Amino acid sequence: MPLSRDDLLARLAELGIATRTVEHPPLFTVEDSQALRGDIPGGHTKNLFLKDKKGSLFLVVVEEETRVDLKSLHGPLGAASKLSFGSAELLEEVLGVKPGAVTAFGPVNDVEGRVTVVLDEELMAHEAINCHPLENTATTTIASTDLVRFLRATGHEPLVLAVPRRSAAEEPATAGS
Repeated sequence: MPLSRDDLLARLAELGIATRTVEHPPLFTVEDSQALRGDIPGGHTKNLFLKDKKGSLFLVVVEEETRVDLKSLHGPLGAASKLSFGSAELLEEVLGVKPGAVTAFGPVNDVEGRVTVVLDEELMAHEAINCHPLENTATTTIASTDLVRFLRATGHEPLVLAVPRRSAAEEPATAGS
C-alpha cells in the first residue's frame, strides 16, 4: 500500500523536517495551481514521470513554468534512449500517486528504488520548495535542503543538474497566437 498524505507528513516529522501544508481544491495542472493555490512563497514544482526504452524511470522536478527539452534530456541523465512519459498505471505502481498528483515526495513509495530523482538546479536555488503531499488537494512547503535530506532517507540520491530547456521558438503554435 502506498503511503497516505498523513503517513508522509508523519515520516517528515520523524526525520525532524519542518513543513507547512495549505489546503486547496484539487489541482491538476500548473494553470490550476497558479489560479487556486493562493500566495505560497517559494519555488513551485512541475513533475515529469519519464521512462526510456529500456525501462529506466525518472522523476524530473523543475519549476512550474520550466519548458523542459524532452528531446535532449536523455543525454545528461545517461538514459538509454529519448524519454517518454510513463503511463498512469506505472506511475501508480511505482510512486503510488495518480496523474495530477505527481510530486517530489512520490519516491517515498518507491521502495524498490526504481526511479531516479532529478532536481533542477534552478528550482533548488529556492530556499523553500512547494510540492503536493501525495495528493493534489494541498501544497506542502519544505526547505530545499530538507527535500534532499528526505529523498536520501527514502533511498533516492537525487541528481541536481541543469535540466535542458526548450526555447520559445521551439514551442508549438497554438490557435490565436
